[in-house]
Amino acid sequence: MTHSFFHPLDTRLEPPRLFTCPFHYTPHPLTLAASASVQRYLQARPQWAAELRRGKMFGVLVVRWQGRLGFLAAYSGLLGERCDWPWFVPPVFDSQRPGGHFKTGEAAISALSRHIAAMEGDGRRQSLARRLDELSRGHARELTLYKEHMAAAKRRRDALRPSATGEALAALVRESQFMKAGLVRLKRRQAAERDALAQQIAAIDKAVGDLKAERKRRSDRLQQWLFSQYVVSNARGERSHLADIFARTVGRTPPSGAGDCCAPRLLQCAYASGMEPLCMGEFWWGESPRGEVRHHLHYYPACRGKCLPILTFMLQGLDVEPNPLEADGGGALQVVEDNAHYCVVVKPAGMLSVPGRTGRRSVVGELRQLWRGQAEPLVVHRLDMDTSGLLLVAKSREAQVALQAQFATRRVGKRYVALLDGEWRGAAAGTVSLPLRPDPLDRPRQVVDPVRGKPAVTGWCVRAVGGGRTLVELTPHTGRTHQLRVHCAHAAGLGLPIVGDPLYGHPAPRLYLHAERLSFIHPVTGLRVSYCAAPGPDFLGAGPGGQPR
Repeated sequence: MTHSFFHPLDTRLEPPRLFTCPFHYTPHPLTLAASASVQRYLQARPQWAAELRRGKMFGVLVVRWQGRLGFLAAYSGLLGERCDWPWFVPPVFDSQRPGGHFKTGEAAISALSRHIAAMEGDGRRQSLARRLDELSRGHARELTLYKEHMAAAKRRRDALRPSATGEALAALVRESQFMKAGLVRLKRRQAAERDALAQQIAAIDKAVGDLKAERKRRSDRLQQWLFSQYVVSNARGERSHLADIFARTVGRTPPSGAGDCCAPRLLQCAYASGMEPLCMGEFWWGESPRGEVRHHLHYYPACRGKCLPILTFMLQGLDVEPNPLEADGGGALQVVEDNAHYCVVVKPAGMLSVPGRTGRRSVVGELRQLWRGQAEPLVVHRLDMDTSGLLLVAKSREAQVALQAQFATRRVGKRYVALLDGEWRGAAAGTVSLPLRPDPLDRPRQVVDPVRGKPAVTGWCVRAVGGGRTLVELTPHTGRTHQLRVHCAHAAGLGLPIVGDPLYGHPAPRLYLHAERLSFIHPVTGLRVSYCAAPGPDFLGAGPGGQPR
């Protein structure tokens, strides 16, 4: 028995002892060899060239099957409007099969959408709305004229009343009553005329609303049915469908496209075919999407929004590499300043700023042990776990409030140094302004979004270039999550990711980003104070040797 999706690997490379952690990894040499085969295959398919230029994620899974070493390949989503190209693994579920339940239901929903669009675009409602608007304006004019007529008549009656007696006075009263009743009749008539048009508009709106509600009901039912068809396995032989897997998550519902990424496809195919998974990796092919940071042929971790719950289940039964982001780490905490009001420390890369759920070491935990109850560390700001450098901690609530106010009003001076992956060939200094927002399906990744993103501005200047690296100073003028990392890596920024950035560049033993300088106003004396801490030799030793540009 053979499979069109199993591709032998002719190599003497030894497989890894543990399976790849899909959320933080350095590609194994076997993964690189398999990926090279996929890339050659793609280059020989000109019919996909235009689509591939726009960008797509591909993945490989190295397996052992029937005593042979080989690999499986996959792509995320659709390629050439298909999810079932023979050279690649089949989808977990083929929702695109013509005549299938999903395509039939999708066609019915599309028909509803066309009907709704036709009803909204036929002009009848717009015509009725214009007539109602014109009628309302006409009624307002008519009512104003009638009230002016009533006011003039009242002035005339008021002038006649002092001399009127008997029947003449009674006639004035009857006239007043008649005109007031006329006003009531006028308002009722106008309301009836407007209501007649409003009811026609409401009938159209109700018909459209009913169709939209029916479309949503059908869409929700179809989506739930679809997720129930995505049944995945793990290395223990257990099976579960996506609806059950995501029912235990915060959102409780699988996001659109869940199950169609590379990693679930690869593992599911391996399990179904009796293959032993050895290592895997996912690489990007083509241009970077406008708002994201993706580099051609770079490897990326699996997304967390769609894949984390699925892979958590599917990896059960495999011996998987530990995720360094979840392991305890970090060197020694260095205290730069410790007075009655605040403490300035140098946080090592790999240490949390505040305690997390994993029990990993944190600055607050270390200071609690150091101070032994003499003061409680109160966080003023934070650094990413992977970032090293200066961190400010208050020792009283008053100091914390005063210092945090300076951060909020941008009166704190901050300077970072970063080692970039590549040699910069442009100007010696500049500013990056790219608005950022979180990617809800792949937190904590950030994306550039000119419409919904929050302003993010970074000043930069080059210190040294050489040896395939660039050492830069970074001055953030705003404090967005991953601001420096995205501004360095994004094509509209510096276009060079920070070395060791697994989200926007390549993994390395550490993230080469260091908070070098911090200045602020002393919360008691009112004087500006500054602190500097150069990065360690492990940082500078990986750079361009300190050679000036």
